Amino acid sequence: MNSIDTSKEIKKPDIGGQAVLDGVMMKAPDAIAVAVRKEDGTILVKRTPYVSPIKKGSFLSKPFVRGSVNMVLMMKLGMKVLEDAASMTGALESEKPSKFEEWLSRKLGKGADKLMMALAMVFAVVLSVGLFVLLPNWPARAMRDAGWSLLLVNLVSGIIRILILMAYLFLVGLMPDMRKTFQYHGAEHKAVYAHEAGLPLTPQNAQAFTTLHPRCGTSFLLLTFLVSILFYSVVDQLIFSLTGFDLGANYLIRVISRLLLLPLVAGIGYETLKGLAHANTPLTRALRWPGMQLQRLTTRPPTDEMLEVSIAALEAALNGLPEGERTEEGYAILNKPAPTEA
Repeated sequence: MNSIDTSKEIKKPDIGGQAVLDGVMMKAPDAIAVAVRKEDGTILVKRTPYVSPIKKGSFLSKPFVRGSVNMVLMMKLGMKVLEDAASMTGALESEKPSKFEEWLSRKLGKGADKLMMALAMVFAVVLSVGLFVLLPNWPARAMRDAGWSLLLVNLVSGIIRILILMAYLFLVGLMPDMRKTFQYHGAEHKAVYAHEAGLPLTPQNAQAFTTLHPRCGTSFLLLTFLVSILFYSVVDQLIFSLTGFDLGANYLIRVISRLLLLPLVAGIGYETLKGLAHANTPLTRALRWPGMQLQRLTTRPPTDEMLEVSIAALEAALNGLPEGERTEEGYAILNKPAPTEA
């Protein structure tokens, strides 16, 4: 595959995105678009105007604060677009609800869907805390009792986090449905690259690019983990020097301190990611290389048909829905197959 030099990219607003069920979400500064491909080959596109809840100049938009705020907002948005995609493909209609879901629907009516989405978010947060905070910090006390330094304790905890992340992504990637989703993730990156390079948005142009993108959320996760090793080491040593209190020797207090400091760590990781993504020097390329390589676990080479879906979402986010047929819900219909003769 021929590579294309993107070192002289045309300056454009950053476009974010996410792979969803059988499709892609693209986020432009003022709109969000979701495009999915149904089983019959039809592409459905939904576009929603977007106004950031964070006002420019407010405290929440300040550097090192906006990172953790954006993380929460993107988690909430991610759950919403996953639900939208499932509805657009008809997966929600074909899936038989569980007895618990039926009970919720009887009790809450339309509010049941929002509650299920909230429960899913809570479960995701609890799982993340368990895997990446509680578990990695478990050996800390034993290591401190054995005479390990605070730096080594934090280094080992950080390495455990990274290994858990890599194992989790690898195992998830073995599932056929997730492999397909990872292909759509690759399609999202390739379409964004073509847009940033100022090329016409076609599958052929997009295929020339790599599936690894410097602004990917996978890179953000790894950067946050790496930043946490240095940050927690400095904080732990500072507390020990000033007060004589050893965080590594108390599991509960160590975990609580990690949770309380997580927003700041996420903020530092976010600013680091933005700085590395928008610079193209040998140093910045070297620093972002680990995060780019981790994306090999979360992206796969897409087909041209997947790129069509990704490009449809990107075009809609940037320019609005195309003219033409609409569904009852207002989704644009693309690539509709011709009716078969009886």
